Amino acid sequence: PGLLGAFAQSPNPDAAFLRFDQFLSRLPAGVQVFSLLYQNPPLLAFLAEVMGAAPRLADLIARHPGLLDAVLSADFFEAFPTREALERELRRALARARDHQDELDIARRWANERKFQIGVQLLRGTIDAVPAGAAFADIAEASIATLLDLVEKELARTHGRIPGGAAVVLGMGKLGGREMTPTSDLDLILIYEAPEGVEGSDGPRPLAVSTWYARLCQRLVTALTALTPEGRLYEVDMRLRPSGNAGPAASSFDSFRRYHAESAWTWEHMALTRARPVAGDASLAARVMEEIRRVLARPRDKERLVLDVAEMREKMAAAHPDVPQWEVKHRRGG
Repeated sequence: PGLLGAFAQSPNPDAAFLRFDQFLSRLPAGVQVFSLLYQNPPLLAFLAEVMGAAPRLADLIARHPGLLDAVLSADFFEAFPTREALERELRRALARARDHQDELDIARRWANERKFQIGVQLLRGTIDAVPAGAAFADIAEASIATLLDLVEKELARTHGRIPGGAAVVLGMGKLGGREMTPTSDLDLILIYEAPEGVEGSDGPRPLAVSTWYARLCQRLVTALTALTPEGRLYEVDMRLRPSGNAGPAASSFDSFRRYHAESAWTWEHMALTRARPVAGDASLAARVMEEIRRVLARPRDKERLVLDVAEMREKMAAAHPDVPQWEVKHRRGG
């Protein structure tokens, strides 16, 4: 009776009841969910609300029932932590990992819990879309920064490090603009620099500088995208790097600077308006951003610029000819 009463109060009782059935069918054997709900009536009301009004959140709970434990924590409905606090929290959680596979699973559980928290606060109206977009970006940033350190240590065990080398990860698109959604992928560029005269790493199996940073980039992407029992952390898109998919996985600072001075298309410069360092060496990040400002502030041929932008919009329209009403991104002006 308590279940039926709770679902009857949800925005869509029939849909809520069906989603709850799906939720139960996915639970591992031995999970005492009815006992938990019986002892926590507010949790039952919350679950009915999510099942009836938020299909994506309901699906997330169904795939990760442990998220219900997070709802019971004292700070679940409080103000969302800062970017720095999130990274400290994730690093503390990862310190308990037994191996690299365990690190990937812990990172995914942590991110799912924090994404779920934002989704619930959006559902409840505690926050609106703008701070939610920034909070989703903070989760992604903390994940990237932490995993970058982990994969660099893994790489160094076999191949050493580049003496005096530095790397920075640029977030582009919705990550760079701090307006992510629960399903946003990550547009990333990895830029590196090594001192003149340094030709490779200093480990037992040395690699050339460009190869070492390409491996670092590939390992970071794998750490973010690999499908584990806890799911996938993010989809990653590296096509905004110099020369796109035809270019190397990681770009040296000199080649990045030369490409945007001599070869980049207008749309690639437009993409740079949302570039933002999200992980890596602070000194190199500052110099990369100074170079981006220089690129964006240089004089333009206004007629050529208008034609380039119009051509880009035409290509986007051709790629999405029959856009549904609510696909705002791909509609005219989106």
